[in-house]
Amino acid sequence: MRMTYGGHLFLTDPMLAPKDDFEPVAGIARNPTIELPFPAKDVLEGVEAVLVSHDHPDHFDTTAGNLLPREIPLFCQPRDEGRMAEQGSRNVIPVDTSHIWQGISIVRTGGLHGTGKVLEFAGEVSGFVLQAEGEPTVYWVGDSIWCKEVEETIRATKPDVIITHSGGAEIPGYGVIIMDDEQTIAAAKAAPEATVVAVHLEALDHCRVSRETLRKRADQEGIPSSRLIIPGDGETLPF
Repeated sequence: MRMTYGGHLFLTDPMLAPKDDFEPVAGIARNPTIELPFPAKDVLEGVEAVLVSHDHPDHFDTTAGNLLPREIPLFCQPRDEGRMAEQGSRNVIPVDTSHIWQGISIVRTGGLHGTGKVLEFAGEVSGFVLQAEGEPTVYWVGDSIWCKEVEETIRATKPDVIITHSGGAEIPGYGVIIMDDEQTIAAAKAAPEATVVAVHLEALDHCRVSRETLRKRADQEGIPSSRLIIPGDGETLPF
């Protein structure tokens, strides 16, 4: 996801590998299951900083580590600092609680990458809240299910835009590890004044919720497309 905020262009969770580059997660197909909508060099064009929610390969892959400029600021959770440096970044900035960059407040938030035993190996995940003068407050949830941490962040920050990972990813035998359609609807209902943007769908073999399924569920719950946006690959959204 490329995001222009406060006059600066961020790239989030770069997975830049070609289709079928790495092993299946759910035993269904190699990943990613689709090609990028643009060549990787076009995805990187103009990027000034990188935000990484956690170090799983579908959020920061080897191709991204090889292609990203070494000196570009890369913000991540503290536990991932070593991995980012190993991938070649010389400007890793771990965000413990918050960081100010170019007048933009970057606040790290918590989440849960599933429930129960899967948390033993799924590891820590983070989201980020961005705020700047004259800009909407943006809450990027990252790879989290709907949980207390997410609900409390919405209540505390009152975001104008909430970006959810809504593919309903499942690890066989361990259940859902990111928001599915039901949980995305819960997030939208918890923030009736916000616009929710649902991403992280239809690109990985363990993501079971399609854009069509999510849209149908939102329609059934009376949440219009103006409130819950499900962008297509390569689509640009203005706010």
